Amino acid sequence: MPYLHRSLRPQPQPVPRDARTIHSSGQSFEQLRQGCLQSGTLFEDADFPASNVSLFYSERPQVPFVWKRPGFWQHSEWLDVVIDDRLPTFKDRLVFLHSADHNEFWSALLEKAYAKLNGSYEALKGGSAIEAMEDFTGGVAEHFQIREAPEDFFEILEKALKRGSLLGCSIDTLNASESEARTSLGLIKGHAYTVTGLDQVNFHGQRIKLIRVRNPWGQVEWNGPWSDSSPEWRSVDLEEQKRLGHTALDDGEFWMAFKDFKIHFDKVEICNLTPDALEDSALHRWEVTIHQGSWVRGSTAGGCRNFLDTFWTNPQIKLSLTERDEGQEGCTFLAALMQKDRRRLKRFGANMLTIGYAIYQCPDKDGHLSRDFFKYHASLARSKTFINLREVSERFQLPPGDYILIPSTFEPHQEADFCLRIFSEKRAVTRDLDENIDIDLPELPKPTPQEEETEEEQQFRALFRRVAGEDMEVSAEELEYVLNAVLQKKTALKFKRLSLLSCRNIISLMDTSGNGKLEFEEFRVFWDKLKHWMDLFLQFDVDKSGTMSSYELRTALKAAGFQLGGHLLQLIVLRYADEDLQLDFDDYLNCLVRLENASRVFQSLSVKNKDFIHLNINEFISLTMNI
Repeated sequence: MPYLHRSLRPQPQPVPRDARTIHSSGQSFEQLRQGCLQSGTLFEDADFPASNVSLFYSERPQVPFVWKRPGFWQHSEWLDVVIDDRLPTFKDRLVFLHSADHNEFWSALLEKAYAKLNGSYEALKGGSAIEAMEDFTGGVAEHFQIREAPEDFFEILEKALKRGSLLGCSIDTLNASESEARTSLGLIKGHAYTVTGLDQVNFHGQRIKLIRVRNPWGQVEWNGPWSDSSPEWRSVDLEEQKRLGHTALDDGEFWMAFKDFKIHFDKVEICNLTPDALEDSALHRWEVTIHQGSWVRGSTAGGCRNFLDTFWTNPQIKLSLTERDEGQEGCTFLAALMQKDRRRLKRFGANMLTIGYAIYQCPDKDGHLSRDFFKYHASLARSKTFINLREVSERFQLPPGDYILIPSTFEPHQEADFCLRIFSEKRAVTRDLDENIDIDLPELPKPTPQEEETEEEQQFRALFRRVAGEDMEVSAEELEYVLNAVLQKKTALKFKRLSLLSCRNIISLMDTSGNGKLEFEEFRVFWDKLKHWMDLFLQFDVDKSGTMSSYELRTALKAAGFQLGGHLLQLIVLRYADEDLQLDFDDYLNCLVRLENASRVFQSLSVKNKDFIHLNINEFISLTMNI
């Protein structure tokens, strides 16, 4: 599927006041509010209507919901989400998120805005707590498997809470039937709990580490040691209990011994409002750069390093680390790769893809790295694993230098938009290598005098005269006959007949007189060009099938003089490759002819009008090639 093109250049860290309006009207909250005030009407949101389509995408409600009125950051940018205040109810009770106080509606309204952002309430089902934490704060996530956590894990969590970080925890499930299953000790498997406190208490002369956990249901609590009504509290004086906020209410919040927590819970997720290391006592000012990109089938969806033939086609981001950390030999940075909009696309069958990234030492050359580089060079660092989470983040410390970061899905040919955030303690320079565009076209050669023509050129002249007649000019239909007659004798080239469309494009490229026909001298110049293009096609038709893989097109075009940006390459593949991601010779030729035609027009206009050069060459070629 096509993806929204965003600038490949590094972007500054956004702030809430720069929130992008996403309402279909193009109006901000304040504009919509003002319109309602002027008209004296209550706002009704046409983008997220009060109907079943906003509740579910794959099923119908089991009960009739009545929508009543009571009386947001995503993917590296803040969004202004506007909703009306109608909420789904059944028998006068809110159906989804609600407060204990039935006259309190802020949480339900917040949930509605989040449901709108993701397309429906159903899209929130089975949600990850860490996703919501990031979306509501713009923070960066870190994940801990409790059984692999460091020895100072209690101190890490304590420091996170003191810094205002958001903490979630959960128990893994082995299969779908275990989801929301209750254990004998009152814990819910697959459930998103929050960590709200850590402390230590004197108990029989020992300091016991405690952790406070909250079930967002507002009920169903841990019933083991240090639970609300457990006998351990009888040995704690009332002042200490008061300090810890201990109560025996079934409100969903409970204390438990930290050692029991590590036994019964499997995972902790932390959303840090800044990416300061929790193992470090110092606070830092972080530099942030953001890259928006896409994995597009056939051009930039190369999969992981296991798939060497396509891995090199993934987006490549150059990272330059120039300043060491204070008192350190290396440069610290955190790389967070996020796949976008998968929850919103659930209704169309999309699931979370398995994603990750690898980091390589940058060679002493610029431009997109080829397959051979990755064949002979190992990565210096990488994400711990490829995993089907919305975001994968890791912290690294590398020596000053230039590096190439390759974000990818695990399997090739999988499409998604992504956002890559680089947090660095010192200034780091990042640049997308796919934004480089370089068109290197040779000057058209002067005609060769007839007496100096080669035997091949003389044979062409005879064939050309036989088809063209006395005026020695051929139309597109006549050119189609000439080229197919000649190319059929090239036994090394397997191809279907060249199309009339390709021949019309050839005349458009080579016709200097503007009469819509091709003279022999123009044809002869084109034939030299065609022979070079045929040699390239044969070079990249690895299996001699008469087709070229779309993943090889980048290299073939560069050899022909066209170094294209990632977005333009994606459009070309979508236009010319077949469903098996192959290009036959006619498509390949048509692509090259139109590319050269558009490039020569651009160069000509740039020479005539100096202001024209500021036009984006990507956009110009896309428009003139009609892709």
